[in-house]
Amino acid sequence: MKEPIYRRVMLKLSGECLAGPDRFGINPGVVDYVAQEIREVQEIGVQVALVVGGGNIFRGLAASSRGMDRASADYMGMLATVLNGLALQNALEKVGVDTRVQTAIHMQELAEPFIRRRAIRHLEVGRVVIFVAGTGNPYFTTDTAAALRAMEVGAEIIFKATKVDGVYTADPLKVPQATKFDELSYIEVLNRKLEVMDSTAISLCMDNSFPIVVFDLMEKGNFKMAVMGEKVGTLVRGERNDAP
Repeated sequence: MKEPIYRRVMLKLSGECLAGPDRFGINPGVVDYVAQEIREVQEIGVQVALVVGGGNIFRGLAASSRGMDRASADYMGMLATVLNGLALQNALEKVGVDTRVQTAIHMQELAEPFIRRRAIRHLEVGRVVIFVAGTGNPYFTTDTAAALRAMEVGAEIIFKATKVDGVYTADPLKVPQATKFDELSYIEVLNRKLEVMDSTAISLCMDNSFPIVVFDLMEKGNFKMAVMGEKVGTLVRGERNDAP
């Protein structure tokens, strides 16, 4: 049987994914589906860490653009990620996956504080670790939190889950003639202003030569295929194999 090519991975999941067709809030069916996809990966011996966004409940940047203080709006967004993290923990534990939620903002009745060595130990013994509340600081997105936590816990790659099957020249849902990239370099992502992850997260990955795969989590089995090394989505790394 083919072995997975990664031992420890970071899954970055947007809050919008959890809303499903509802576009707002937490869709129980979608959360259960995501839990099953994670379980399949964990069952083949891959350690899974997870950072979840909160855009299905509250978007700090959108609120600040309407006049709310940016720091206050961002803290509210961090709290939204906690709700999503707890929903995912519940769904994972219902399917038999031992899970811990670690938060960058202390709320001891709900979750553990983020402690790097404890998070690594959880992963080593087969628990899924869900990191919530971003980095704990305003002005930083959950994309940046995913890059930071991935490096802190020794993950080998970030899998950025989206609703499309990779990175395109334009939004394929709005521009049907948009073409998909199989591979991109960090510099290309920054120069083209492609919506892979925010520029801070991309720069952090570039500085540390940390690969990113952007893929469609809603396509059943994609996550497992990706950790097995099969070609799924778009790979972002230092150099493109097909670059001139």
